Amino acid sequence: MGSRAVIRRLQNPKVIPKVARAGQETGMKIDGVSYRSVWVDREDGWSIRIFDQTRLPWALDILRLTDEDQVAHAIRSMQVRGAPLIGAVAAYGVALALRKDASTANLERVVAMLGATRPTAINLRWALDRMRAALHNLAPADRVAAAYAEAAAICDDDVETCRKIGEHGLPLLREIAERKGPGSTVNILTHCNAGWIATVDYGTALSPIYQAHDEGLKVHVWVDETRPRNQGAALTAWELGKHGVPHTVVADNAGGHLMQHGEVDICIVGTDRVTRQGDVANKIGTYLKALAAQDNGVPFWVALPHSTLDTTVRDGVAEIPIEERNAGEVTDLTGRTADGRIETIRVVAEGSEAANPAFDVTPARLVTGLITERGRTEASEKGLAALYPEKL
Repeated sequence: MGSRAVIRRLQNPKVIPKVARAGQETGMKIDGVSYRSVWVDREDGWSIRIFDQTRLPWALDILRLTDEDQVAHAIRSMQVRGAPLIGAVAAYGVALALRKDASTANLERVVAMLGATRPTAINLRWALDRMRAALHNLAPADRVAAAYAEAAAICDDDVETCRKIGEHGLPLLREIAERKGPGSTVNILTHCNAGWIATVDYGTALSPIYQAHDEGLKVHVWVDETRPRNQGAALTAWELGKHGVPHTVVADNAGGHLMQHGEVDICIVGTDRVTRQGDVANKIGTYLKALAAQDNGVPFWVALPHSTLDTTVRDGVAEIPIEERNAGEVTDLTGRTADGRIETIRVVAEGSEAANPAFDVTPARLVTGLITERGRTEASEKGLAALYPEKL
């Protein structure tokens, strides 16, 4: 993909036009400018633009994707990451593929190919199944326009879903602020990245935080660095800073210590898949945070968009496939040197092997509750059925 993808580096983000669809205002901002994390190029009207997340926070690069192979590479290489965003970008990947060949055979091929790029996040399968259902019975001549329209609808659905998650999670933060008293700060710990750069806009776990900040509530976020790819340090901290939210990056293993000393009022994390009984698959390390939260009486909430609910799975530990990623993500670190160069270094002894399970499963018994676009509920089949009766 590298030689074919067009990269535009933005030295001054303020010169970028808004990237929402025509007539729409987005919620999240970089230095005061509104963005979505995926959009159709305004110049040609068909290629897809994304931020290269592997370049953040050192450079704000925009990639132009022109075919399904580039989309697949962007997902596998984590240039685009975050379960809801992966699904949205994959939907546009179907549209790009159909521009060349709108046959049913090609539709089935690209859905299968993109579906194999990441095994754990259920949003990918959800978005591709939705694309197939919308396009399969159409005449080939009608599929391209319909594919772009359906992909745009998936994006709009994600934006509204995330906005509502924020609305339903916001009262939790207000209640803590009221309990602590006037002028107090609500301290939230989060893990991995579940902000707007992981969705189309607003984010899931970060949506209540952004909305609290925007209404004037004093919030502070403990940002887990989230090894091995440092999504917290590189992405969560970056976007919180750009939006003006106070935050502090901490080592992954510091969370339990902070909870023991009363420095964490609430944990809010995102999720890549939630089972019908409320088990939560999320970035590796989430399970340990939930254990520490339970031991210290800290509420542990999970932000759940409807596209992440997988009712075909009951026991998350036994049934959810856990992606094993390249060992180099563990053995190597990339960062910016004092002279400004971006370098990758090895931090593990030569000859030592490394394992890299990318996700873990937090059992429902450790989850205080789920924050969804339809409201809050306990992490159980009964609770989920009350909000999503059509699915359970």
